[in-house]
Amino acid sequence: MQFPTPLIPGRLIQRYKRFLADVTLDDGQEVTAHCANPGSMMGLAVPGTKVWLEPNDDPKKKLKYGWRLVDHENGHFTGVDTSVPNRALKAALMAGQVVEFKDYPTVRPEVKYGEKSRIDFLLSAEGKPDTYVEVKSVTLSRQPGLAEFPDSVTARGAKHLAELAKVVGQGHRAVLFYLVQRTDCDRVAVAEDIDPTYAQAFREAQNAGVEIIAYDTRISPAGVEIGRMISI
Repeated sequence: MQFPTPLIPGRLIQRYKRFLADVTLDDGQEVTAHCANPGSMMGLAVPGTKVWLEPNDDPKKKLKYGWRLVDHENGHFTGVDTSVPNRALKAALMAGQVVEFKDYPTVRPEVKYGEKSRIDFLLSAEGKPDTYVEVKSVTLSRQPGLAEFPDSVTARGAKHLAELAKVVGQGHRAVLFYLVQRTDCDRVAVAEDIDPTYAQAFREAQNAGVEIIAYDTRISPAGVEIGRMISI
């Protein structure tokens, strides 16, 4: 998935009200960018951090910039836009690049299921059970090489796990897909200390037959692409 508009660098001044970030661009101009991330962004919103913004000229948008990346200035990046994983995975699914789903020619995003929920992707193939895929963006890392989810309490995430377990009970296939939006991690774990309720829901879903898959990403200011499977 390529960013449609070239990104521009800057330095974070502050993130506030969850969805807003003030940034100083390299030319000295101070701008406010939309931060498409409802999580805590632990470790990623430190003032002075190098960031990459995507400008836009859409008259319907109040803010003319969107915060897309954190640049760790060591050759590694983290993607902070939680809408990117779905877009990147959709492109990979359509191209048949995810081995676990390559036999499913029909890909339908945002299909209603469960109790007032929408599954990120419903995959279908003749002669196979429908596959429900829930995607989670993973950006937290507190130990070198280890990515963790969630970065804050997520009742919604626990609800999704319970609904995936019900789908399995109905004879379908259900997959929780962790997409790690960091280039410096090669494994994933559940952050039980941050949200023990989610951790319990994770175990129950796994015991019910929900598949857990994690992939890393290739990230640069040009775009974000699905990488390879990593361990959980």
